Amino acid sequence: MVDILAAPQQGKADSALRTLIGISIAHWVSHFHLLVLPMLFPFLKAQLGVGYIELGFALTVFAVVSGLTQAPTGYLVDHFGARKILLIGLTLGGCALILLGLHLSYVSLIACAVLLGLANSVYHPADYAILAEHMDEARMGRAFSIHTFAGFLGGAVAPAIVAALVALSGGVGALIASGAIGILVAVLLLVMNIPDAGASKTKPGAENTPRQAVITPALVTLTALFMLLSLSVAGINNFGVVALMSGYSISYSAANVMLTAFLGASAVGVLAGGFLADHTERHGYVAAACFAVNAAIVLLIALATLPGWALTAAMTVAGFLSGVIAPSRDMLVRNAAPAGAAGRAFGIVSTGFNLGGIVSPLLFGWIMDQSAPRWVFGASVIFMVATVVLSPFTERKRAKA
Repeated sequence: MVDILAAPQQGKADSALRTLIGISIAHWVSHFHLLVLPMLFPFLKAQLGVGYIELGFALTVFAVVSGLTQAPTGYLVDHFGARKILLIGLTLGGCALILLGLHLSYVSLIACAVLLGLANSVYHPADYAILAEHMDEARMGRAFSIHTFAGFLGGAVAPAIVAALVALSGGVGALIASGAIGILVAVLLLVMNIPDAGASKTKPGAENTPRQAVITPALVTLTALFMLLSLSVAGINNFGVVALMSGYSISYSAANVMLTAFLGASAVGVLAGGFLADHTERHGYVAAACFAVNAAIVLLIALATLPGWALTAAMTVAGFLSGVIAPSRDMLVRNAAPAGAAGRAFGIVSTGFNLGGIVSPLLFGWIMDQSAPRWVFGASVIFMVATVVLSPFTERKRAKA
């Protein structure tokens, strides 16, 4: 009898684990694809004969498209099912990079940015809708942290993978190979048969339930927080390598190591933040505390001339702290989301990332073109301080809601 009762529970646990693994792999691809173009900036600058502000404009196009389509994609997820939307996004992102590799021009770069923006709008609403519906409630924070860790890990290894692909097959080969990864993962998720969420999972009678407003003061405040979080790290993520090279006399390989340390530590910080998120309800204050310390560290990087080992250590600690808050951030959104609207809620707040992405490439590209690389870190400090100021208000908004 015990075995009979335990079997369904074991099957449910195995299904949840398979789901978490599959969705986390998809999130790995999304963050990897985010950094493919920035990691190829030196190659693209030389091949296309453009400046950093033109390259930054491509990232702005990406952010504008992703921002405009994020909330509509959340609607599609809630009404047509998250699984098919996720598979379309993976395939579209992969094809965008492959097509750029096959036809390299600035017009193709902008077209690639548009398609990557459409693909990127898929991941957060689809991923979080599936996780929110299929993960154990008591471990939801850790599930979010593992999912986010996978994304951060995709970004952390992107510099090394892209550099290796460039060394093996050149910039064009790196674009094609990076795109192929997205298509292969889409096939993998089909084989894994990940579950769906959204329209296909609507419960009988739910159509008679009164609809709740999705755009609430809590979600608007969280959208602003997401925008500040994006601006806080976007300059370091996208222009950190070139800023370290030109402002600190760091070699290309050493700068990649430092950025990898920052991104890798962010991924580790996410795992630590998952346990923290499951054991606290003060998520806004966790974000404020982490970014207060982070602002001080990044300010030191901006102002001081540190030896290589100290600069790497500072980048590592800053990355760790920026990762710790991610699961708490996601829990705030989940708590604020109306019932049955997880896809739309995450789609709405994720536009904050894209709003930051619209501004940051042009801002940090302009900073680099003004030969002020240390201000890549200085501007990041300003946005971190703004994050510290806003974070407690997101906590209060959530409590009132």
